[in-house]
Amino acid sequence: MNKVEVCFSPPLFDLFAKKESIVVVVDVFRATSAMVTAFQHGAKSFIPVSTIKEAKELSEQGFLAGGERNGEVVKGFEFGNSPFSYMNDNIRGRDIALTTTNGTRAINIAAKGVDTVLIGSFLNLQALADYLKTQERDVIIFCAGWKDRFNMEDSLFAGALTMLLLTSGKFESECDSANASSLVYRTARKNLKRFLANCSHRKRLGHLNLEKDVEYCLQTDTTDVIPVLKDGRLVLLK
Repeated sequence: MNKVEVCFSPPLFDLFAKKESIVVVVDVFRATSAMVTAFQHGAKSFIPVSTIKEAKELSEQGFLAGGERNGEVVKGFEFGNSPFSYMNDNIRGRDIALTTTNGTRAINIAAKGVDTVLIGSFLNLQALADYLKTQERDVIIFCAGWKDRFNMEDSLFAGALTMLLLTSGKFESECDSANASSLVYRTARKNLKRFLANCSHRKRLGHLNLEKDVEYCLQTDTTDVIPVLKDGRLVLLK
């Protein structure tokens, strides 16, 4: 039987990484939610980069540029990582270079350790679970966290996906972090927004008047879009 594990933050990833596993990277607030939204609205690809300099260099080659640091749009970039920025026709068919505080870094860390990297959010939760059930491979849910620290929203997503995989009967878990995240999600699932009211990044976004983003990112199963990393680019899983 296949196993599901949860890595709560980037510094721990080497302890989990196995080449043959599928890794699902999640940054609920807001990078992976924004990526899923962009593909839903016709984006062609994302190149996740770790630095602002890399994103700027790609913008000079014709890419749209997205950049976020500490929750705010990088000066001079078309986008940050608000999902609402990617709901327009300007992105249709376009390649986007994106750098964020946590999410793109986690994607690049994962890419060095495994062969298959998928992008997760509450928006595509069920679609991810349904796909993973067909793959007969171990799954690592990789939480981007906040600046190498644990955060609650990514861990809640990890719990939600873990629960769906375990209840399918095709997965098992000997991983305490997977079991703990699933237990917390069961407690929180009736009202995720209320449960996260005192969490650090929720407060951080609230101070930036981004409560609308929070509400959007906590919607469940609004799309079946699944981004996958291929040769350094995120594209739609076929």
